[in-house]
Amino acid sequence: MISDARTLPDATVLQADFCIVGAGAAGISLALGLSQSGYKVLLLESGGEKEEAATQALYEGHVVNPALHSPTESYRQRRFGGTTTIWGGRCVPYDPLDFEARSYVPHSGWPIGYDEIARYYPQANRLCEAGVFDYRSETAFTRPLKPMIPGFDQRHFTMDTMERFSCPTDFHIRYHDKLSAPNIQILLHANLTRIALSPDGNRVTELEAKTLSGNGFSVRATCFVLCAGGLETVRLLLANRDVHAQGIGNQHDVVGRYYMCHIAGTMGGIHFSIPPASVWNGYDISDEGIYCRRRLALRPEVQKREQLGSFVARLHHPRITDPSHGNGILSALYCAKPFISYEYAKRLFEEDPVSWRDWCHHLKNVALGAPDIMGFAWHMLRDRKLAARKFPSVVIKSRTGLYSLDFHAEQTPDPMSRVGLAHDRDPLGMQKIEIDWRYVSQDVHTVKRSLALLQQDMADSGVGSFDYDPHNVEKEMTRYGAYGGHHIGTVRMGHSPRTSVTNSDCRVHGVANLYLAGSGVFPTSSQANPTLTIVALSLRLADHLQSLDFSGT
Repeated sequence: MISDARTLPDATVLQADFCIVGAGAAGISLALGLSQSGYKVLLLESGGEKEEAATQALYEGHVVNPALHSPTESYRQRRFGGTTTIWGGRCVPYDPLDFEARSYVPHSGWPIGYDEIARYYPQANRLCEAGVFDYRSETAFTRPLKPMIPGFDQRHFTMDTMERFSCPTDFHIRYHDKLSAPNIQILLHANLTRIALSPDGNRVTELEAKTLSGNGFSVRATCFVLCAGGLETVRLLLANRDVHAQGIGNQHDVVGRYYMCHIAGTMGGIHFSIPPASVWNGYDISDEGIYCRRRLALRPEVQKREQLGSFVARLHHPRITDPSHGNGILSALYCAKPFISYEYAKRLFEEDPVSWRDWCHHLKNVALGAPDIMGFAWHMLRDRKLAARKFPSVVIKSRTGLYSLDFHAEQTPDPMSRVGLAHDRDPLGMQKIEIDWRYVSQDVHTVKRSLALLQQDMADSGVGSFDYDPHNVEKEMTRYGAYGGHHIGTVRMGHSPRTSVTNSDCRVHGVANLYLAGSGVFPTSSQANPTLTIVALSLRLADHLQSLDFSGT
């Protein structure tokens, strides 16, 4: 049942076995996992079924260094479906090495092993509509694939791992009907404002919530799970200080620390000496119709030997802002920049200044490339705009064998990279967040050394050259800042409350019935986009919650 909190009489008290806060990828996956349990599940969602400006504005906050981090309301959606309503659909599992404590990655190591997540990945893959759980091109395809880079010596990198792409699946639309199970109630426009604790602080007694229209209500349940995202969950925990003076779960000042996204950028130029037509930088379509893309991934044994974080790279078109690429499609995209969404434009464009001469050169490229532009426009209309399963991104085949390198790297957990509270408040009276995102020298080392190894492999293989300025790496890897809205590590799981917020079951240390779900609990970031692992971990939590004995509560 789906209802609206704005219709509730003021001071209504609701009862449930499980109360979930947030109807995004984590909250919906958790609710689906509990749908056959027989327990009464109440799912609170701040927004409605569509984006609403007043609700979205509740995400507004402050960024210490705007050059390194997007506005706090970007890359997040405060509505039914959460950020799955705008995500790109990239699905990638974490690797076994990501769960290990690595001496060269400070604060690394999960309290659970890869196997604990791996058994939930197949189901997560299905919920994300990314096909079968197989991320190796050698085994995922029944037909032989065109080599990505023929003759490339895969000494430090493998070309066998790949990404799978969801539709992208909007969890609100896709699972709207499945969430209509008799034991599930979804309450829209419900904004959590207070987490009430017992006098000893060991249990949550109830939640208090408000609507923007002014009425309030409370929820009493056996268990409570915050699935509000890696930023909003921090705000909710820190804002509730009536029993725990530093905020819930924050006795040792851990909540909001270790904030990670990913380190990403576009670097240099690859000039292939092999025939341009033999290079493959596009998508392969699996037997079940899933878009898949191979990439260059740093081997785990190389990561250990070289003491590097995880790193992947893809062949990318030349920089759009530089019209010397002579490509009409790229120049047309640059001219259309004002009409492209912030989240996608952030990935496509750089902030390099463009002179009037460059603008004239872009327009010349557009004029000369008109036939290619028309074909590209039809492709994007047919295969992206109108298709149920959308073509994932802009892929341009180089006729000259010239590419740039698009990379995605692990960020090191750092306690000085953090999310906290600002002094000003939103219309509900909640303190806004303040983000101080930082990176460390290990992040620069990972990117610098990985690029050098790739340059070496290119040269040794004789397939071409990779040219870039090693002195410019740090500038390029921070061009996008905290990349992609992947809000990771702020309420990390671990064994000790001195270094983590939750235990291995995602329960807040010291609070018997409060759990957290989402990428905020990840102790490390990997190179992988977090959605698939968010869903897998939420399904694991659903199983754990159903195994608990509530007879004495």
